[in-house]
Order: sequence, then C-alpha cells, then structure tokens
Amino acid sequence: MKIDVQSHQKQWIMQFENEKQKILSILGDEVIEIHHIGSTSVPGLKAKPIIDILPVVQDINKIDHFNEAMANIGYKALGENGITGRRFFKKGENPRTHHVHAFQQENHYEINRHLAVRDYLRTNVAVAHAYGELKVALAHQFPYDIEGYCDGKDAFVKRLESQALEWYLK
Repeated sequence: MKIDVQSHQKQWIMQFENEKQKILSILGDEVIEIHHIGSTSVPGLKAKPIIDILPVVQDINKIDHFNEAMANIGYKALGENGITGRRFFKKGENPRTHHVHAFQQENHYEINRHLAVRDYLRTNVAVAHAYGELKVALAHQFPYDIEGYCDGKDAFVKRLESQALEWYLK
C-alpha cells in the first residue's frame, strides 16, 4: 500500500467525533474520556489520513470483552500490539482509516506521552511544520516501504516526545 501523506483535512475532526460516539456506545461506562491524538488531531499538520483515538478506561482488561462489538463496527482487535497495558484496534485495511489505543486511567506515562505530543505540536507550529515536511519527504523516499518511512521518522519522533513531555509536565 502506498504511503499517503496529505495536507490537514478539516473532516478529520468530524471523523473523530463520529467514531468517538460509536466507541462510547460500545465501551459505555468503562470510558472515562476519549481523545483525538496523532497527526490528524493537529490543525495544519500533514498526515496519513488515519484517525488515532485514545480512550482512557477504568479497567483495561475489561476492554477485551468488547472485541466482538468493536468488530461489528469494523475494528480488528490486536491486543497490546507492542505496548504493555494497551488495547489496540485497527479499522480498515486498504486504506486503513482508524486506530484505537485504549489505556487504563492509571497508565499516566502512555496517556501523557500521546497528549503531550499532540498539545506540543498544536502549540509549536514550526515544529509541526518541520514534522509534516519530514513525513512528506519520507513518503516520497519510501512510497511503499512503511518500515523505511517509520525508521526515517524515528529520531525526530523520539526527540519530539522528549521535548513534548518535558514541556507538558512543567
């Protein structure tokens, strides 16, 4: 699948809000709050058109009981998928449209990490612009190589996360 980095689209916010309601209707009282995260949540930031959603939940283990209901609205459950304490779901294959990253409310590090990057990029337009331009360049360099694309972003993202967390936790 070709890597598609686009200019920011206003409909991404509406797509998040629509999906948020569907997820709330399934997870119900387990949900404490739901955040739009990732590049599509940052106005003006170029991004792959995949909406990242972060539900903060009361008990992460109970989320496994909702896998079938999530499948009924198009999500595939992938368990922790590389991050301890997360429940990860993806929607769509070609194209992928949504990711859900659920974390238990006590998992402050992971929740703060995602919110810090989002808020830092919303506040620091020059950093967001540089990140967007890097993504465009990498999508041109690695149009069908998601590993090459991600590897190319790795150092920038690690530095961004560190700066964002320091800024966010002040």
